[in-house]
Amino acid sequence: MAVRASDPLPLALTIGEPAGIGPDIAIAAWHERHSLQLPPFYLIADSDFVERRAASLGLPTAIEVVAPAQTASTFSHALPVVALEGRITASPAKPDDSSAPAAIGAIRRAFDDVMAGHAAAMVTNPIAKSVLYRAGFTDPGHTEFLGRLASERTGEPMLPVMMIWSDDLAVVPVTIHIPLRDVKAALTSELILDVSRIVARDMNARFGIRNPRLAVAGLNPHAGEDSSIGDEDMTIIAPAIEALTRDGIDVRGPLPADTMFHAAARAKYDVAICMYHDQALIPVKTLAFDSGVNVTLGLPFVRTSPDHGTAFDIAGSGRANSASLVAALKLAARLARPATA
Repeated sequence: MAVRASDPLPLALTIGEPAGIGPDIAIAAWHERHSLQLPPFYLIADSDFVERRAASLGLPTAIEVVAPAQTASTFSHALPVVALEGRITASPAKPDDSSAPAAIGAIRRAFDDVMAGHAAAMVTNPIAKSVLYRAGFTDPGHTEFLGRLASERTGEPMLPVMMIWSDDLAVVPVTIHIPLRDVKAALTSELILDVSRIVARDMNARFGIRNPRLAVAGLNPHAGEDSSIGDEDMTIIAPAIEALTRDGIDVRGPLPADTMFHAAARAKYDVAICMYHDQALIPVKTLAFDSGVNVTLGLPFVRTSPDHGTAFDIAGSGRANSASLVAALKLAARLARPATA
């Protein structure tokens, strides 16, 4: 079918870990495309593998291998698949030697497509870090890998920032995938300042919030209680907040984390800046477990992802919930459009 000049740029969706629920929710999302009014996307995968998984789920799916530009004209009647090199042979819950090359290859292809202007944004299905590590993958995760790829491509330093977004709450952990015992050593005023500036900039540029309100959590219980329960809140976090204020950013803190996330508190800010992974992710996953979206800020393109893992225990069973992927697809399409304040 001919490609029309008016066809919108599609979203590039990666297969993720093939033995996980990524293929399941991608197939389910395509089947819901009309009722949920999903933006056109193509799945980067092995088409034979996708066909086998769809059949095993009881969701027979028309599949067409396409170039990205053919997505819009294909999406209504067939799941567009951009082919990966090599076959995927992994079974549900059973990663094999094809898993890591497929997961990494799909990420690289999606990255190449968004950087070349063939895709409006990339949406990544969950990966299994342990599987990738065994195959020699050296980055801590998706976010850091994409930051490295972008830096290598552009020649510019990148600080990718992970934000978990939902209609109820948006959070950013300053430190991410490191042991809790290492947080204090990793946490610096400069890091808090750099992360918060990226958040303020992208909340404006991507989300269209002209003067985003940032609430910064303390590190210690009660935000240190005037340094009686640790002095990091005053010696590390407070100086960063002072610098942000001088920048003209609307910021408050350090705030006790245990009083930041009830409804009345959330109404007073647009995004919570948290000091470590679980301080940020526990409240947002409690409020929006099925609809939260992982958004990477600080990159020269839009990337979103479902806010859950590979769920090996239910892969291939038909029980996987596609709501977070659907939210990630819709948010990616929204963020790829020029923001209007």
